[in-house]
Amino acid sequence: MRAALNTTFLSLRVPNYRLFAGGQLVKLVGVWMMFTAQDWLVLELSGDSPGALGMVTALQFVPVMLLTLWSGRLADRYDKRKLLIAANAAFAAFAILFAVLVAAGVVELWHVFVSALFLGIANAVETPVRQAFVSELVELRLLPNALALSAATFNIARISGPALAGVLLAVLSTPGVFLISTALAVAPVFTYLRMRPAELHGADRRAGDGARVIDGLRYVGKRHDLLLPIGMMAVIGMIGFNFPVTLAALAKIEFNAGPSSFGLLTTCLAVGSLGGALAGTRRRTRPGVYKVIGAALFFGVFEFAVGFAPNFAVAALLLVPTGFFSIYLAQGANHRVQMGVDPAFRGRVMALYVLVFLGSTPIGATLSGWWGERFGVPSSIWAAGLVSFVAALGALAWQLRASGERLRIEKRPSRRIRLAVTPVVPRPRSTSCAHAEPLAHSGSGVNV
Repeated sequence: MRAALNTTFLSLRVPNYRLFAGGQLVKLVGVWMMFTAQDWLVLELSGDSPGALGMVTALQFVPVMLLTLWSGRLADRYDKRKLLIAANAAFAAFAILFAVLVAAGVVELWHVFVSALFLGIANAVETPVRQAFVSELVELRLLPNALALSAATFNIARISGPALAGVLLAVLSTPGVFLISTALAVAPVFTYLRMRPAELHGADRRAGDGARVIDGLRYVGKRHDLLLPIGMMAVIGMIGFNFPVTLAALAKIEFNAGPSSFGLLTTCLAVGSLGGALAGTRRRTRPGVYKVIGAALFFGVFEFAVGFAPNFAVAALLLVPTGFFSIYLAQGANHRVQMGVDPAFRGRVMALYVLVFLGSTPIGATLSGWWGERFGVPSSIWAAGLVSFVAALGALAWQLRASGERLRIEKRPSRRIRLAVTPVVPRPRSTSCAHAEPLAHSGSGVNV
């Protein structure tokens, strides 16, 4: 047990990474409290409108769509730690201003829209820089563990933040939640300042001042092994990952639940997500493409099932495996991209990943809100699961065609059915697949 724990939390032995993880945990607890209270506030101000909820979520991510590639260029040219200090300070300032409006009792719906936009601008700069910065905090051999722990930190906050917000909304009301969450959001500014720059590992991985966005896009275009997970996550991120819109509407409109029950739904999703994140902490190598696609297929199935949940309890139970495969998928795709990229391009490639995964949210959130208002909230969930499943099937077909492999069904001695991948005819790879490792062998496959 001790050996397993030591392996799981290996990166926390690095002082700079401990500061990073601690600051992120405190901030993200506050951010999830803030977003939970914000969703509830929007429903109160808009008369239970899923469309308004979708608009707020969209505004949070419009800056990601517009600014992320530029932020990735900054990450490859300048000191990432200083960029993160500035971006987190800006986020905290915007959050404080909005919390004052809420506490003063003068907040209106348009204030929420403007606040969401400005917080989104700060996040558009911070997110790709932070994604690339993790590789500078630890040695390359610890990078898989560090990335997995970062995902676990995110999901610990996603569990505790909404749950705490649900309780505090009932006890302190909305203004109290915003004031507490704002105080927590300042934490990363101090932890980044306390880091030791001399112990960072970025000196030999940082690109020169000539880093250009177009070079990063061309680099990805020549890499099938990067293009496939990025393309798949573009669809699933836009359509399947709209839980901030769908869960609030599902709790309040479909199940007539209160804020604490909404927090419970979000917590169930996050409990599963934490399990998915911890499942990846012992990873030591780059995840295989079929493992990532398999997680996408399972995610689509469980999200589809949530849309047909007959009551609150069943929906809450189904959200646990949905959360598990959502983060196992997102983490696996992230690892596959980040661990396969040349360090000189990491900032720009991760910016592209963030763009397609999060930057497409304005489109998906608006579409989800529109669909929920016209066809019902449950249908917006099961339709998203169906689209995610079809996207995963498309990625599977793309990979099989590009690699010349095929699927076969095996029966194991334990009577378990296993999908395995075998090559049909060995053939030279095209230029676009030059960096895709040959994964097909008798040991590759997915147990079902």
